[in-house]
Amino acid sequence: MDAKICGIKDSKTLNYIINHNHPPKFIGFITNYPKSKRYIEYESLKKLIDLNKKKINFVSVLVNPNDEALEKIKDLNFDYYQLYDVDPEKTALIKEKYKIKIITALTIENKRDVEKYKKFESISEIILFDSKGYEKSVGFDHQLLNNVPTKVSKMLAGNIQYNDRLDKYSKIADIIDISGSLETSGEKDISKIKIFLENISKIKNEN
Repeated sequence: MDAKICGIKDSKTLNYIINHNHPPKFIGFITNYPKSKRYIEYESLKKLIDLNKKKINFVSVLVNPNDEALEKIKDLNFDYYQLYDVDPEKTALIKEKYKIKIITALTIENKRDVEKYKKFESISEIILFDSKGYEKSVGFDHQLLNNVPTKVSKMLAGNIQYNDRLDKYSKIADIIDISGSLETSGEKDISKIKIFLENISKIKNEN
């Protein structure tokens, strides 16, 4: 199982994660959604991610981005765009135009929401199954994913705790995406990040 830590906005936390003995495979940055307390403005973002990220994939988290937002970030140090509220046609156009890998984010409440992955599986490298909460950490019934075939690369988010028994997710998803539970008083907490990354590392070693 791999991990994604989302909502990073300061260099101290970012450097800690990149230089950890068991770094996550992905780090996400909230790029165009000012409603989120984890949103980072363009100039700060540009400086923050202009560094050697080693083997980690940097992810730009975008909610229904317009052309201006996409043009602005096209030369930044990103490997993936994580797209919310973008239809399959526009997703394919973004992927082709910017030569970027895609994580399609689906917000899940019921089985019908899960089935939407079928429209994106030929376009997107990864499908993220998230809660309806967007910037809030809300849960959903993870068993709804049981019928998604293993050939689909599945990322799972939505109220997952950093100190959970994370192995319980390994049959459901390939990647755990976590943000809110790594925070104390609204800011990323390095002690929680440490526990989470060690947890993920243990699962990898056991497998």
